Amino acid sequence: MNDFLFWGFPDTSPPQFALDALKETINGDPFIHQYTRTSGHPALCRELASRYSNHLGRDIDWEKNVAVTVGASQALYMGLQTVVRPGDEVIVFEPYFDLYLNQIRLAGGVPVPVPLKFVPYPDSPSSYSGSWELDLPALQSAITPKTAAVVLNSPHNPTGKVFTGEEMTSIADCIRPHDKIKVLSDEVYKFIIHSPPKETSFETTVPGHVHFASLPGMYDRTLTISSAGKTFSATGWQVGWMVGPESLVGAVQQMLPYVQFCANSVCQEALAGALRKAEEPYMGHENYYAWLNSEYREKRDFLVKALQGAGFETPDYSRTAGGGFFIMAGITPAVESRVPQGRVGEVNESAPTGKVRLDWAMCEHMVREEGVGMIPSSPFFSEERVKDGRSDRFVRVAFCKRREVIEGAGRALLCDGGRKEDCEVEGL
Repeated sequence: MNDFLFWGFPDTSPPQFALDALKETINGDPFIHQYTRTSGHPALCRELASRYSNHLGRDIDWEKNVAVTVGASQALYMGLQTVVRPGDEVIVFEPYFDLYLNQIRLAGGVPVPVPLKFVPYPDSPSSYSGSWELDLPALQSAITPKTAAVVLNSPHNPTGKVFTGEEMTSIADCIRPHDKIKVLSDEVYKFIIHSPPKETSFETTVPGHVHFASLPGMYDRTLTISSAGKTFSATGWQVGWMVGPESLVGAVQQMLPYVQFCANSVCQEALAGALRKAEEPYMGHENYYAWLNSEYREKRDFLVKALQGAGFETPDYSRTAGGGFFIMAGITPAVESRVPQGRVGEVNESAPTGKVRLDWAMCEHMVREEGVGMIPSSPFFSEERVKDGRSDRFVRVAFCKRREVIEGAGRALLCDGGRKEDCEVEGL
């Protein structure tokens, strides 16, 4: 079995209560199989308005402040289309989810990467184990009169970073003097914070997560974007949404009929019920979200142990906050030695800059020779920083897979591709 850990989506079914809600919806009112309200199915919009009224500490109007889209990617696309004008600059934190750049360009904007600082642990024997931190001076210097928006993603893909309340406050303070700047806050992983920040000074309705729009003065300039896909292992349902002031959401609502008439009516109705069920006790835990984090924490810890045993460096989640379901693993010299000589530097049109760098060579070797799929980090970096070598020593590994897949990957990492008959790996 190929143990592919590069796909950024779960390979398990949604929780049973979500499947039950979907079945009940399918067999219920026949009218649900027709078009629904263009800006979002009323039942789902009311549920989201209720939840975000609590999250953001203000009254959210389900008709004026909520728009439902075909996944969070479309919410981001529509937000950029309404906020950005040709020639505007849009700040993204680097490394970044690669989808952001072309969506910015499609809106006529210019992406401006602002690097996160990788800070090695002071007691680490190598420079490949540490935390990704906000570089506030870099953000300040990136802001110009052309800056129209900042795309903020927490928990962060690809690093798994959780922006702390202090970091978010610093971002808010930085942009506050600039009325033009809007924020698109991508929060699709907010219910998957398996290692919450240690800070306790910020009140939050989701353990470990600070909603950027809840910070003083930030609601009126922020589109909060999320979806059901990652949280409920239902990426194929393609139901996303945005929440924000009427001045921003209203423009998207006006565009939606010309993009698609509505998101899937059946899935919207089912999700409205599933969101309520998720708050109830689940599998011995306080609610579904607590169970979800427990599951991901176990899978993460198993994969961390296997990666470290194979010679990779990983974050220390006892001192580094972590969310989402990705590990940014460091390539040490010991791991580098597994790559055949001559592979680095080969011409490859698919690789960033057209030449194979270490992260790319490592991932090619792992998938071809050892059956473990990883993603090189270079596609998440600008070409300038790829050429500088910033991405050379990192690969992204996903742990949102079935236990047997993760166990298979662990066996391959620790046991020469899993071919040693006498190799035993303790399972999850």
